[in-house]
Amino acid sequence: MWLKSFVVAFVLQMGVVGANAAGPFGTVNVGNWIGGAFSNDQTGAFSHCAATTPYANGVILVVSQNAAGTWSLAFASPSYRFNKGESAAIDVTFDGQEQARLYATAYQSNMLTAIMPLNVVRTFQKASLMVATAGRAVLNFDLTSTGPVISALANCVSKVKADGLDKAGDFTKGAAKPAATTEKQAASPAGGKPARAKSGTGFVVSTGGHIVTNHHVIDGCVGDIKGNLTGEAAMVLRVVSSDANNDLALLQAPSTTTFKDFARIRDRSIRSGDSVVAIGFPYHGILTSDFTVTTGIVSSLSGMRNDSRFLQISAPVQPGNSGGPLFDSTGQVVGVVTGKIPALRIAVATGNIPENINFAIKTGVLRDFLDNSVVPYQTTEPKSELKTTDIAANARPYTMLISCNATEQADAKR
Repeated sequence: MWLKSFVVAFVLQMGVVGANAAGPFGTVNVGNWIGGAFSNDQTGAFSHCAATTPYANGVILVVSQNAAGTWSLAFASPSYRFNKGESAAIDVTFDGQEQARLYATAYQSNMLTAIMPLNVVRTFQKASLMVATAGRAVLNFDLTSTGPVISALANCVSKVKADGLDKAGDFTKGAAKPAATTEKQAASPAGGKPARAKSGTGFVVSTGGHIVTNHHVIDGCVGDIKGNLTGEAAMVLRVVSSDANNDLALLQAPSTTTFKDFARIRDRSIRSGDSVVAIGFPYHGILTSDFTVTTGIVSSLSGMRNDSRFLQISAPVQPGNSGGPLFDSTGQVVGVVTGKIPALRIAVATGNIPENINFAIKTGVLRDFLDNSVVPYQTTEPKSELKTTDIAANARPYTMLISCNATEQADAKR
C-alpha cells in the first residue's frame, strides 16, 4: 500500500507539463491500477486523468492523458534522485517485438515522465510485457489490464471535459472495451492471413554491417525486418540473399550504422567433444530482454541422417536461438544455430524423449554462402581459451535480435 500512496502523492503534484495538481476526482480502478481525474491546483481547471500501479522491482508506472489529449508514461520510485529538469532516453520493447525510444524529463526528483506518441499508446494498450532500458538499467513490466485502463483514462478525459469535475464518477463504467483478441496479431497482409510476431538471432560478420541468420527466421516476413543489439534501438535490415536449402540468410544494416566489432569465423575444423557456447534470444519478450548463453559440446560432426552440413551439439537451444552464433572455447564462430530435434515426434515414434540434441550449420557451408554473396568476412585460427563470460562479453557488440511479422504459414514452418 505504501507504494500506491507514494505514487498517488506524486500524481497529485504532476501534470504532463509538471504543474501542481489536485485530486483525484472520481475513480479509475482497474486491476492493480488506481487513479482518477485531477485539476490544476492554482487555477482549479481540469488538468489530466492518471492511473498508477506498483511493481515488485520498486518502480511505479503512471499513465496519464491531459486535457489536450496528450498521453504520458512516468516511472517513479522513492529511490530515484533526479535533478529537476534532468532528461533521459528510455527504450521500451513490447512483447519482444515492437520497440520505441521515449525521451523523459524529471519534473519531480523521484519521477521521470515521457510523452507517449499515439502509436506507442496503442502498442502499450495491447502488449503483455514491456521491457524498459535506460543506460545499463533493464526493467520488466507485466502490462496486465493496460487495455481497460487506457480506455478508462480516455473515458475520464472525455467525460470531465463534457460534464466537469463535479460530476466525476467511476470512469471504468462506460469506457470503450479494447478489441478482444486471443493473441497478439499484426495487421493482415494482402493474402488475408493474419501476421504474427516472430523473432530469432543474427550476428554481424563484416565491417559493412552484413548479418547472418537462418532462412527460416525471415521466411514469410511481411513488412520490415528489424534488428537490434541489446539495449539499443532497432534498425531496419535489408535482405541481401537467402538460401532455403541450407537455411541461411544474409541481411544488411543501414549504411549509416556502425558496429564496434564483428564475428570471426574459425579457420580450422572443430572436433567431436570440443566445447561450444551458444548465444541467442530464446523466447524473447517472455524471458530476459538480454541474450542468453548456454554451453555444451560437439556431440557429432553430422546432423540428422548423417547430414554432413550440420554439427550436433548438446548446448541447449530454444525457439529464438535460431540464426545465432555457435562459438568454440576461444570465441571463434564454429557454426550457426539452426534448431533442435523434434522431441515430441521422436517420443511418439520411439517412446523415449530425446535430450540435448540440437544442431548448427557448419562453417564450411556458411563460408560458401558468404563467398557466393561476396561478403568480406574474416577467418582466424583458434587462440587461447577464454572464459564463457569473456566469450559472451565479446559477442555483445555484434549479436543481434532479429524480428518481424510473418504469415501464419511461415510461422508454422519454424
